Amino acid sequence: MTAAERRFAQGVRVFTLGCGDLLGEFEAAIEADPSFAMGHLGKAWVFALATDPGAASFARAIVATARDLPMDTRGKAHLAALDLALGCAWSEASRLLDRYLMEHPLDLLAHLAGFLIDLFLGNTRNLRDRPARALPVWSLSMEGHAALLGLHAFGLEENGAYEQAEEQSRRVAEAEPLSFWAHHTVTHVMEMQGRPEDGLGWMLAREAQWSSPDHLTQTHIWWHRALFYMELGQAADALSIYDGPLTGTQRPLGVSLTNASALLWRLDLLGHDVSERWRSLAPIWAGHTDGRCSVFCDLHALMAELGAGDDAGADRRVQAMRATAAGNDEAGTIYREAGVPLAEGLRQFHRGAYAQAAETLFAARTATRLIGGSHAQRDIADWTLTEAALRGGQRDMAVALAYERLALRPRSTVNRAFLRRAEGIRA
Repeated sequence: MTAAERRFAQGVRVFTLGCGDLLGEFEAAIEADPSFAMGHLGKAWVFALATDPGAASFARAIVATARDLPMDTRGKAHLAALDLALGCAWSEASRLLDRYLMEHPLDLLAHLAGFLIDLFLGNTRNLRDRPARALPVWSLSMEGHAALLGLHAFGLEENGAYEQAEEQSRRVAEAEPLSFWAHHTVTHVMEMQGRPEDGLGWMLAREAQWSSPDHLTQTHIWWHRALFYMELGQAADALSIYDGPLTGTQRPLGVSLTNASALLWRLDLLGHDVSERWRSLAPIWAGHTDGRCSVFCDLHALMAELGAGDDAGADRRVQAMRATAAGNDEAGTIYREAGVPLAEGLRQFHRGAYAQAAETLFAARTATRLIGGSHAQRDIADWTLTEAALRGGQRDMAVALAYERLALRPRSTVNRAFLRRAEGIRA
C-alpha cells in the first residue's frame, strides 16, 4: 500500500467514524500522490454530502481536477456517482452505487456515500438493505467491518427493528468506541421507543466518546440530548444545550444548521419565547440553501426566517422552491410533492391560520419522507400538524393525532399534554 493509499484509507475511516481530521487525511493522500484520483474523489464526497450550495461548489472544483487523472473501475464509479449527486440526481447516484457495490462490496467509501444519499432521500429501505447485501462477504478481521455493521444498524432502526439495532450498535460501540453511528443509533432507538431516561443515561455515560472537538457531528448528538430533555418536560435544560454546546459546535453548513432550527421550532411550539435566538440564527443560514437541492435544509432555513420575522426572506425562499417544483427532474418532484406543501403549511401556521395549516400539513404527510432525514427529524412535521389542529380547534383531528403519537411514545410529556389539550377542546 502506498503512502497515498494509507492516508486515503485513514480518511475513509475518519469519515465513517465521524471523528478526526477528515479533510486533512484526504489532503495528505493528495499531497503524497497528486495523481491518486481516489484522494481527490474522497475529498469531493466530503463536500458533496454536506447538502450546502457552497460546499457543492467546492466539490465540483475538486471533481474537475480529478476528471483528468488516471482512474480504475473504482475511480470511474465514484466520479460518475459524484457527477449525478452534484447534479441533484440523487436517486440515480444511489442506484449507480448500488450496482457498483454488488460487484465491489468491500468499498467502504461507496457504502457511506450511498448511505448518506439514501438518508437525504428518505430511502429508508436501502439504509438497511445495501449494507445487508455486502456484510456476508466481509470478515470480522477486515478493517471497516464494524463501520459497515454500524451503518446497517442505523438502517435497522429506521425500519423499526429496534431491538436488533440496539444490540448490534452496542457491539459496534465496543469495537469502535468513537463511532458516531453506533452511539447515534442507540440514541435513535431510545427516542423512537420513548425511553428518554435511558437515552440520557446512554449519552452521559459515553459523553467523552462523542463530545470531543474531533467529533465532526457532535452538534447532532447534542440535539438528540435536548430532545430527551423536552420529552421529560425539562425545556430549560434543552435551552441550555441550545445556548451552549449545540450552537457552540455547529458548522456553517446547511446539514449542521438544521439542528438549531429543529430545536428552536419545537421549543417555539411548546410556547417558549425564543425570538431572540431566532433573530441570531436566521442570518447564519444565508448562503447555505438555494431552494434547489435540499428540501430538508430549505425547510429548516424557512423556520429560522419565519421565527425571526423575516417574511421577505421566507417569501423569496418559497418562490425559489416553487421554481424548482415546476421542473421535471427529481428535485422538481420532491419540491412539488413535499417541499412546497410543507413550506406553505409552516407559513400558514406562523401566520396563525391554524386550521388551514392543519389541513395543508395533513395532506402532505404521506410525502414527508421525500424531504429526507430520519424519522425523528421528520417528526417536526407531525408535531407542527398536531399543534395546528389543537390551536385550530379541530378536536377530532387533534385527539386522533395525540393517540397516534402516544402509541409510539406513551411516556412522553409532550404527547400526554397534546392529548389533555385535545380532549379539552369543546366539540
